[in-house]
Amino acid sequence: MKKIFTLLFVLATLFTKKEAVGQGFFTVSGQVLDSLTNEPLVGANVNLNYGDNNAITDKKGKFSLVATKKESVIIVKFVGYKPWRITLTESKDINLDVRLLLVSNDLEEVIVSSKNQETNIKRPILGVNSLSIKTLNKIPSALGEIDILRGLQMLPGVTSVGEAANGVNIRGGATDQNLILLDDAPIFNPTHMFGLFSAFPSEAVSSFDLYKGNVPTRFGGRAAAVLDVTLANPSLDKFKISGGISLVSNRLKLDVPIIKDKLGISISGRAAFNDFLLPLASKKLDNIKAKFGDGSSKIFFRPNNKNTFTLSTYFSTDFFQTEILGSINEINSINTQYQYQTINNTLNWFYAINSNLNFQTKFISSDYAPTTILPELNSENKVKIKSGISYKQVKTNLNYFKGKHKLEVGLDAIKYGINPGELDPGSNQNIRRVITQQENAYELGAYVEDEIEFSKRFVMTAGIRYSQFFNMGPGSYRTYQQGFPREELALLDTVFVNKGVVQQSYGGFEPRVGMRYQLDKQKSLKFGYNLMRQYLQVITNTTTPLPTSRWKTSDLYIKPQVSSLYTLGYFQELTDNIYEYSIEAYWRQTNNIVDYKPGADFLLQEYPESQLLQGKNKSYGLEFMISKKKGELTGWLNYTYSRSFNKVDEGFGPSLQINQGDWYTANYDRPHSANATMVINQGKHHDFSFNFTYSTGRPFTMPQGFILYQDRSYPFYSLRNNARIPDYHRLDFSWNIYNPSMDESKRWKGNWTFTVYNLYGRKNAYSVFLKNQGTAIKANKLTVFGAPIISLSYNFKFQ
Repeated sequence: MKKIFTLLFVLATLFTKKEAVGQGFFTVSGQVLDSLTNEPLVGANVNLNYGDNNAITDKKGKFSLVATKKESVIIVKFVGYKPWRITLTESKDINLDVRLLLVSNDLEEVIVSSKNQETNIKRPILGVNSLSIKTLNKIPSALGEIDILRGLQMLPGVTSVGEAANGVNIRGGATDQNLILLDDAPIFNPTHMFGLFSAFPSEAVSSFDLYKGNVPTRFGGRAAAVLDVTLANPSLDKFKISGGISLVSNRLKLDVPIIKDKLGISISGRAAFNDFLLPLASKKLDNIKAKFGDGSSKIFFRPNNKNTFTLSTYFSTDFFQTEILGSINEINSINTQYQYQTINNTLNWFYAINSNLNFQTKFISSDYAPTTILPELNSENKVKIKSGISYKQVKTNLNYFKGKHKLEVGLDAIKYGINPGELDPGSNQNIRRVITQQENAYELGAYVEDEIEFSKRFVMTAGIRYSQFFNMGPGSYRTYQQGFPREELALLDTVFVNKGVVQQSYGGFEPRVGMRYQLDKQKSLKFGYNLMRQYLQVITNTTTPLPTSRWKTSDLYIKPQVSSLYTLGYFQELTDNIYEYSIEAYWRQTNNIVDYKPGADFLLQEYPESQLLQGKNKSYGLEFMISKKKGELTGWLNYTYSRSFNKVDEGFGPSLQINQGDWYTANYDRPHSANATMVINQGKHHDFSFNFTYSTGRPFTMPQGFILYQDRSYPFYSLRNNARIPDYHRLDFSWNIYNPSMDESKRWKGNWTFTVYNLYGRKNAYSVFLKNQGTAIKANKLTVFGAPIISLSYNFKFQ
């Protein structure tokens, strides 16, 4: 037995020596210093391979430890500084010079502020949010598509009615109450594929600002908020290429300098033709055909130091086919196809008179043309329903900066031309051609705004805008018996108006005020007030407007919406501007909101006032947000409590009331919402990010009961928006890999992004619908994305 133990001891000793010799010990040593002061950092932690070995720096900031693996990871951490990482690929002694960057001196990774260089604490306006494009590239996105609208929904006060909603709801406003601009040209349909993706070309966008509180007086025409998106200027010194490939689309952008420092052009494009992958994301997307594309260009010309000219163009096109929505106007079609496109142009001339005075003039056009196509059964004929908006604008403004004043004065004029609807039967002679009358209108505006610094603590921006709207002929309108609803039975006459004659006019002043009182260097209180008028609105009887929903100008019966918004906020910076904390409260009242009568039908309706009702809305909310903008871990967390209610009672009895004239929840009322975004920056080669979002389910209309007739059940409705769909929540994850093995000096740089959307596969309800099952009716839940969606995309840059 003693001999056996002796043999085992000898064998163990031999194997241990062999393993030690095979590993090869080597020493990793170095010194840890402050990157700016070069002072040694005492007590910094040096970690080898995530726990294999550790060391603490001495009084001179020096350390030494032993490594055994050929490839080793060294991580150096010190409180208040950004971690430092390096991967060693050779088994030899090495001495490292480690310089840590103080977090407070780091560049902001997460920006939730405005383009203004001042911090949130100092600006006199509140309710202004902006996510940097850099941040948007890092956070998770659906199917790898970088999406501005989805990014905005991670901010407080911004929601939508569902996964595939066509637009966003901001602080109690409807989707059409948001003015969405791309280089000052309006976007009437901001989404692709019925709301699944944003219509903005992310490669070409340099910044975007959301004004949901104080809206500058230069903006008019909408009642809730302004989203101002800016296309990037082309490079004037280097040729650049950037782009990406994802499961949904392929993107490419070119920057071409023509005359160095004077003339350049940028061209970008995006195309999506991978609709065969949609069933993999959701079974509800079976039999869906969807393709979209968009493109933009921007010419920048600076002939001298005083003059700058830019010409921006934007084009967007969509095709969407579905069998879900059924037939339209009893046309026997095999499916429903939607085709729509946008063409925008903006010409801008900026002239610097001197260092304190400049002006600019812009010529803007936007044309939006949606078409519904109905291929007939057993025929090659296609019935088409067309509509469209033609928008032309000229605006000029003068800016003066002197002392404690920042003064802006401006004028603008808009011409609207709306085609409400036209039915083209094609070769089918049994269908009557329908052409509704064109709507023509003008909107004129003038404004003045001044930012005044009364003291270091108190700053105010005050402005007033005056707008005047004219609904113009040629056209016709109906007159009805006074004291009766606007219905066929009360019709008196139809009046024709010649070209150039004003049918109806509205106008008024729109005051805007923002005040900031700075309590100290890190704290401030703010107050804001806005009044805005809206003369153009969407009329629809769906929860989220379809791309082909009808736009309508104000006229004799449809009054403009007028919104008053009061906001109050507290802002605080923490720890050298690493953290930012804010609380904002708002209260909004909007008069003349547009709603629809039960059973309303707006398609090809010559006089839609017979289908519409107007009332008022009240919305209020409280928003909390904290963000960490620098360091290894960045992100934000916010919570919003908000309510939005409508009241419609035109005083002619139940036929012109909704819910007996009582207050009822708006379609987009979602009392509780919370969002969290976290980005873990792992050096130059990796970062990980998570999104979590939660919101109360939106309202929908549930039947009050059922009637059994001829062995079938039929629902009957009494109250609108009397129930809610289940609450919504979702977790997303993404992993970005940057140049994992490429030389930093190389001109070509690429990164991979791995994304899991809806990580735990929550079957969120988009809507609830009723379905007959024999003599009974059962409620069913419609889910768009009911399982985790995995995607991989590749992005690249060359310069």
